[in-house]
Amino acid sequence: MNLKISLLLSCLTSALLADNWPGWRGPTGDGICPDQKAPLEWSLDKNLKWKTKIPGIGHASPVIWGDSIFLVSADEATGERLLLKLDRKTGKAIWKKTVLEAPIEKVHRKNSRASSTPSTDGNHIYVSFLDQEKMFVAAYDYSGKKIWSVRPGVFTSVHGYCSSPILWKDKVIVNGDHDGEAYIVALNRKTGKILWKTPRPNKTRSYCTPIIRTIAGRNQLILSGSKCVASYDPDTGKQHWIIDGPTEQYVASPVYDGKYIYMTCGFPSRHMMAIDPTGSGNVTDTHVIWHTRKDPSYVPSPVVTDGYYLVVSDKGTGSCWKAQKGELLWKEKVGREHSASLVVMQGHVIMSSEKGVITVVKPGPEYRETAQMSLGEDLSASPVIVDGQWFLRGDQHLYCIGN
Repeated sequence: MNLKISLLLSCLTSALLADNWPGWRGPTGDGICPDQKAPLEWSLDKNLKWKTKIPGIGHASPVIWGDSIFLVSADEATGERLLLKLDRKTGKAIWKKTVLEAPIEKVHRKNSRASSTPSTDGNHIYVSFLDQEKMFVAAYDYSGKKIWSVRPGVFTSVHGYCSSPILWKDKVIVNGDHDGEAYIVALNRKTGKILWKTPRPNKTRSYCTPIIRTIAGRNQLILSGSKCVASYDPDTGKQHWIIDGPTEQYVASPVYDGKYIYMTCGFPSRHMMAIDPTGSGNVTDTHVIWHTRKDPSYVPSPVVTDGYYLVVSDKGTGSCWKAQKGELLWKEKVGREHSASLVVMQGHVIMSSEKGVITVVKPGPEYRETAQMSLGEDLSASPVIVDGQWFLRGDQHLYCIGN
């Protein structure tokens, strides 16, 4: 009976997440979209449901739970960091809250003061901003009431801030890689109290949002950053394994295909790797399966699907690999500059350029473009696709597109 209940709860949880987009890169944190109803090709003339002007500036993606959309932004004139709730059916604003008032920090030209995508568990929304030289994390309920706010550590970087919180059991986990005493920290969801805080090596800025997977009997929180790729126990913060390098700074999140971890980076040199995540300790010389420097990305996160690993470089070159062998199948120029991360939907991969040109390709041994659409507005945020609809956060508006 206990096993049946456990399986039922697991199925219910999976179904619930499939109908929502609760955080960075969707239900599983890797750009895999379970939706089967959204159009693979659309035009604004035929498919635009609504378009809403968003106050302030931000590159964070929206998160969606039920009929609620949550979005963060920054008013650079007033220094306000904002959290907005919109009605998913109409796009109308339900409420707007000032989460933080602080001086506007310096950022890289491709960053913003609201780049950290929030997370939600259906009851609360968790947001992350920079408060001068400290990380600021807060929780709000769906009525807009602040539940708690904390500053769990310092953060300094000439490129600004971006650290999307992720959820694990009773914890909110935030990456604090920066040019100083770097760390990863886990906070209690209900109170914001620090549950564990693990120092990171090398004291170098990075912006990778971790993924969490259960691999070979171990829960693993895996991220690249601060001159390494590493795995930690999300329950305790204890390190499982680490790989030195292959470069200094990272942005893109890793992905996992059930056997290997795949990552792309970075600055000042760019690399891609497949990693066997079953090791312990320093596995630099033993657990790298393949390694290449052919057209990796720095900012856009990759995807792995149906045995293929796909990435789009920051300059707009897409490539498709046999994932576990590291064999390049094709390389194609798909557009100009790209910052948004890739999304997999209905067996296709979506690549979105900074000019709002969205290219849909079919993974396989040869390049096959199946659609190309234009948003007509600059686009840095990664796409959100749920329950038959696309949600695209442009430079000034949030778009809802569907059949």
